[in-house]
Amino acid sequence: MIRIGDTTAVCGVRAEILGADDAGYSETSSSAPRHKGGMKSTAQALDLLVPNIELATGCAPDFLPGMPPSKMAQELVARVYALLHASALVGDECLKIWGPVVDGDEEEDEEGEKEETLEVKAFWVLYIDILFISLDGNAFEAAWAAVLGALQDVYLPSATWAADRQAVVCSDLVSGAKRLELSGLPVAVGFAVFSAKEGQGKGGKNWVLIDPDMFEEGLCEETVTLLLDCSSGETRLIGVEKVGGVVVGRNEMGGLIGMAEKRWEEWRVVLKG
Repeated sequence: MIRIGDTTAVCGVRAEILGADDAGYSETSSSAPRHKGGMKSTAQALDLLVPNIELATGCAPDFLPGMPPSKMAQELVARVYALLHASALVGDECLKIWGPVVDGDEEEDEEGEKEETLEVKAFWVLYIDILFISLDGNAFEAAWAAVLGALQDVYLPSATWAADRQAVVCSDLVSGAKRLELSGLPVAVGFAVFSAKEGQGKGGKNWVLIDPDMFEEGLCEETVTLLLDCSSGETRLIGVEKVGGVVVGRNEMGGLIGMAEKRWEEWRVVLKG
C-alpha cells in the first residue's frame, strides 16, 4: 500500500502458469529465443505482465462504485504497462519454467558425461492488480510506487516439469520459493507548472509544483513526469512525459531531473527500508 498525500493505492500480484505450447513459444537452452515481436522481450511478446487498475471504488466523486472502466483507468493501465517493459524491471529468465527435452538427444560435456538438454516448458504470468482507495492527484506515481512495492514481495514457488503428467507441478514448501528478481528501482516523479495569469498581480510568473494534488493539477496546464533509475550510481533516464505548455524547456528540464533524483532517494528509503 502506497500513500502520497491523500491518494492511497493498494497493489496485489498473483501468478499463474502459461504453457509454452499454449503461448506459441519455442526455445532450447542452447539457442536464442524465437518469438513474435522482433526486438520485444519475451515478457512483452507473450504478455506475461498484466496490469489492471480499479478506480470504480468511490475513491473520488467522479468514480462511483459499479461504474464501467473509465478513460483515466485505461490510460493508467497503458502507462504502467509501458513502463514495466521500458524499464525491464522484471527479467525474462525468472518467468521461465524449464524441463528436459522430450525425446531429445543428450549432449556430452568435456569429460564425456551425458548432459541433459533443457527447454522452456511454461512461463509465470503475473497479474498486477491496483486498487485505489482514495484519489487526490498523483494517480500514476502512486500506482507505479504500489507496483514496485508489491513486486518486491513476490515469491514464486518451486516449479518443475512432471513428464508423467505432462504438466508443471509446484511445491507447497515455503522454503523452496524464490523471490522475484527485479532489475533496478525505476521511480516515477510528477511535476506541474502553475502560471499566474494577467490580473493576478504576478502575471507571467511560473511555479513548478512537485507531486501536485488534484486541485493543483486542475489549475496547471503543463505537467511533466520523469521516469528514472539511480540504483546503479548513475542516473538512467527511462522516459519523459510532458503534456501542455511551453514553460519547461531544455534548461528547466535539467533542474527537474535534479529534483527527481532527490525524490528517487526518498523513494528508495521508503521501498527498500
